[in-house]
Amino acid sequence: MIRTFYNHYISSDKHFARSVANIVGFTPKNLSIFKQAFSHKSASEPKFHTVTSNERLEYLGDSILSTIVAEYLFKKYPNSDEGFLTKMRSKIVKRKTLNRVADDMGIDVVLQDANDTRLSESMKGNCLEALVGAIYLEKGFDTTKRIVITKILRRHVNIHDLEENDDNYKSQLLEFCQKKGSEIDYRVIERFKMENRDRFKIGVYVDGKEVATGEDFNKKSAEQNASFKALKSMGIEISDL
Repeated sequence: MIRTFYNHYISSDKHFARSVANIVGFTPKNLSIFKQAFSHKSASEPKFHTVTSNERLEYLGDSILSTIVAEYLFKKYPNSDEGFLTKMRSKIVKRKTLNRVADDMGIDVVLQDANDTRLSESMKGNCLEALVGAIYLEKGFDTTKRIVITKILRRHVNIHDLEENDDNYKSQLLEFCQKKGSEIDYRVIERFKMENRDRFKIGVYVDGKEVATGEDFNKKSAEQNASFKALKSMGIEISDL
């Protein structure tokens, strides 16, 4: 209690502590963990010089978030099969959804303040996952689950809209190719640096022929971009939000 009071009212980092509290609903006791959650490796001059990037916390938060969402859907849809639950979880924890949720929660504002770099969309979703990891380390699983459900899933994720729509272009392309008996493959064509970050150029191949390419700062997003272009180039009707 004394530490959280100090962080909120007295500490030189009180502005950051209050910003985090507005997002997660409590003032952090261990500010260093939350500073790390908002520190991206691409920043040329990060605001928090004493911490490493948020990659490890992102890894932790990704696993915890996936587990919480899986249990949430399991209880919400008691009569649904494994395939439906897996697809719904994928829609919720995919990068596009998390990027939008991070924007809605105001994570992008704090992230921009903490990093001297231009924000990409994927950085926002990555930070949200890292933030979940930080909450877990400070509060444990039960409190993290409550916060994820009340402040993320119920406020910022429209489950019913996700039921009706499918903007996973990779799965759409895969389903089409499976029906046609075609083989599909994704290959990393190029990996290069842009804005101090790794960027990937991915090619999608159908029956050994390159159909389209896509780029982004992580492989999954690049694959989605390539799949979207492939669907268009092949004249396949696209299901989108």
